Amino acid sequence: MGLLTIIRKNKAKSREMRVLFLGLDNAGKTTILKKLRSEDISTISPTLGFNISTLVRDGYTLNIWDVGGQKTLRPYWRNYFESTDAVVWVVDSGDRLRMSDCGSELRGLLGEERLAGATLLVFANKQDLFGAMSLEEIRDALDLPSIVSHRWIIRSCSAYTGTGLDEGMDWLVKEVAGRLYWNGLSAGPTPVQPAADAAPARLTADA
Repeated sequence: MGLLTIIRKNKAKSREMRVLFLGLDNAGKTTILKKLRSEDISTISPTLGFNISTLVRDGYTLNIWDVGGQKTLRPYWRNYFESTDAVVWVVDSGDRLRMSDCGSELRGLLGEERLAGATLLVFANKQDLFGAMSLEEIRDALDLPSIVSHRWIIRSCSAYTGTGLDEGMDWLVKEVAGRLYWNGLSAGPTPVQPAADAAPARLTADA
């Protein structure tokens, strides 16, 4: 019996997924999670450490770690990498000045051995705001097409309105389930969103 078979059988018993929500400070990670849980988002405080929450989607339990993105906290991100099945990287689409920093932090994450093979969902948040960078601009600024070590997708969203959140999380659950569980869901080929239909770069990449 191969190692992958053993892992899948053990996972199948729990039907759980460990998901990390990461990104720079003020990207909207906590707001997205509250919106997904249908909680009040009128008052949001910066995450100074980490929050743990649970979501149930398509019969799978997502154990989510929302970790603060302040510069002083980023060195501690590595404390949460163990056994991670997926990373949700949240981007503030209006923060043009820190987009380079955002890309640098993401590349550092993807180079971590304990995150090898983890599914990557990039949420381009705050797309409802005037002056927000387009999906194509963010994709290129983060150099996503160069990622070949992880399955990934980028989706536009708004934590305030909820637009795009369910679609992104549905893809993540199907992708992880298809990779880890015998009878998991299939993410299938992911089409480019309407805002990026003309973009030639792939929005998903095989690990």
